[in-house]
Amino acid sequence: MRITLAIAVVILLTAGTGICETQQLVKAGSFTSQNSTIDTGDTAWVLMSAALVMLMTPGLAFFYGGLVRRKNMLSVLMQCFMALCIISIQWVVCGYSLSFGPDIHGIIGGLDWTFLTNVGMTPNPTYAPTIPHEVFMMFQMMFAVITPALIIGAFAERMKFSAFVIFILLWATIVYDPITHWLWGNGGFLKNMGALDFAGGAVVHINAGMTALAAALILGKRQGYPNGISPPHNLPFAALGAGLLWFGWFGFNAGSALKASGLAGNAFAVTHISGAVAGVTWSILDWLKYKKPTTLGMITGAVAGLAAVTPASGYVTPIGAIWIGIGAGILPWLAVTCIKTKFGYDDSLDAFGVHGIGGIWGVIATGIWATKTINPDGANGLLYGNPLQLWIQTKAAIITIVYSFVIGFVLLKFVDVVIKLRVSEHEERVGLDLTQHREAAYTIID
Repeated sequence: MRITLAIAVVILLTAGTGICETQQLVKAGSFTSQNSTIDTGDTAWVLMSAALVMLMTPGLAFFYGGLVRRKNMLSVLMQCFMALCIISIQWVVCGYSLSFGPDIHGIIGGLDWTFLTNVGMTPNPTYAPTIPHEVFMMFQMMFAVITPALIIGAFAERMKFSAFVIFILLWATIVYDPITHWLWGNGGFLKNMGALDFAGGAVVHINAGMTALAAALILGKRQGYPNGISPPHNLPFAALGAGLLWFGWFGFNAGSALKASGLAGNAFAVTHISGAVAGVTWSILDWLKYKKPTTLGMITGAVAGLAAVTPASGYVTPIGAIWIGIGAGILPWLAVTCIKTKFGYDDSLDAFGVHGIGGIWGVIATGIWATKTINPDGANGLLYGNPLQLWIQTKAAIITIVYSFVIGFVLLKFVDVVIKLRVSEHEERVGLDLTQHREAAYTIID
């Protein structure tokens, strides 16, 4: 009952804001659709890509779920599926409009697209002139869904479900939507600065990763961490989840071309290359350090490589993707095996180490290997005669890091004051499956 009431209050407050907001809109001819024609091939590809990205959130549920103890398996699945549902509603109510609506001073989108008003079956040439506006909206919805779900990896096994629901609604509205507008929205200040983020290195991975670090610091360590924590309860589930993520990532990155085009094909290729290279690199490092390559290391490295190439996927060659994959195998590996151990924070499933560090590396690496031979609408990077792009990418990464960490930290503290973030010691010992959901993932019959 408390959870239902909390959801209703937040949605109603959000809707009320949209109704009462003063109309501060940019009236421009570019927001009409009179001169655009729907291309059926492009539309089919983006529809398929949206479905692929949607699949990533259940894939993430199995990836994360296999890594926790079995008494918390269902809690992770429930959190991921709730993110899929509740953020979809938030996106319709106001999230899409705040992210992509007519610009207000480069900071946020206007509210005239709340409840998808004027978002219909004709194209919007500002964003995607060859596909219906609704299709573009749905494709972007799936990014909005998976981004807060990534944060689950930092606080798995210890956050109250009610607190999780309120937090992701607030975070999506106050953190995700503005950063999306800065980098992808027409008029966003980071986009106008020349920052490149093809499919979400800053918008998704840095954004989620930095708030994940804030969550790990605020909630503190799990009981018994690090020595009393059991190993992953089901690595086959984790490997299945990683495979679904990899599969969905082709829609994530190649779909961001918003056309069935050569650019989509290049994004598809470099996505796979970077993931494969990072998986091998991480395995080699594990082999050298622990004398054995591990399944967990392989799939974690692959995910890091996929995250790192995301911002660069529409701008780099396969050679660039190889170097990005090598960096993604090394830097997140160091974060997970060395930095986390040294500082002692409990980033349960390495959301910060993999997505945060991988995203930072990817955004900066875009400024090194980007080339206009791949995407004339992009920019050349350092190795192609434009060192300024590396500085622009670094600034974009720093701004995203600071905003996501600080505002994420404040929101977590706010929710903690209002309803408490963490379950009780007893509930944590019993497990979140039973204490939060009255269910068990497995039935043991003697």
